Amino acid sequence: MNTFATSIATTELQVRYGKTVAVTDVNLNVPAGSLLSIIGPNGAGKSALLKALAGAVQIHSGEIEITGPPPSFVMQSTDVDPSLPISVKDVVSLARYSNRGAFKRFRKEDRNAVDSALERLNLKDLAKRQLHELSGGQRQRVLVAQGLAQESNVLLLDEPINGLDIISREIILEMIKEEVNEGRTVVLTTHNLSDAGKADQVLLLNNCPCCLGTPDEVLTEPNLRKAFGENEMRVGKKVFLDDPHHSHASDNKDEGIRSF
Repeated sequence: MNTFATSIATTELQVRYGKTVAVTDVNLNVPAGSLLSIIGPNGAGKSALLKALAGAVQIHSGEIEITGPPPSFVMQSTDVDPSLPISVKDVVSLARYSNRGAFKRFRKEDRNAVDSALERLNLKDLAKRQLHELSGGQRQRVLVAQGLAQESNVLLLDEPINGLDIISREIILEMIKEEVNEGRTVVLTTHNLSDAGKADQVLLLNNCPCCLGTPDEVLTEPNLRKAFGENEMRVGKKVFLDDPHHSHASDNKDEGIRSF
């Protein structure tokens, strides 16, 4: 297994949108070669935290330390303008612009990175298709492939598998497993307790951390009730999280319900 000297550390991190506190008091230490899942209700600050780690929003206070090159940030899938003439391969190739600089041609290593990302996300047969022609799951795989093509040691994924078809879910989950096994650091947000339970660490978030630790330590009924409140339902011995606001609006109609 390859090892990288990359890790993520935050100290008393706070992000605000105007006067509104999106997330606060976040203290993280994420070792290289590990997976951190961030889970919480809608509006808990999960995306804000990822954007702060990616440098996509300015932090209000606190500190972020990421060892190594800038992280790769994969946002949630969004609707694509049908008039936009861009192919799957073009989208993934955009990841290499910062590596080659303006007005420079792709190098062999750029082409190899793009081809590898397309293959790992099972997109080679779709490389020439227009992005707007794809399903929601396929489009999400394209965005993840773009993140992979950056070849960063830290991969930040904002709800990469919520609402996706089974095939796309399995492809992305396998990629995450491979990245961690290769020594890279992966941070993902999710509403799915089963997916969160596969991580090395889980951060239960509701604007401020409710609990941080191993899945067994964090994903307990008292902790979930504290974070989710009335959005939690109990049927027998199972805990369900009802959050209908998050899905990729395409492939999985039952995605609003999470069981534990």
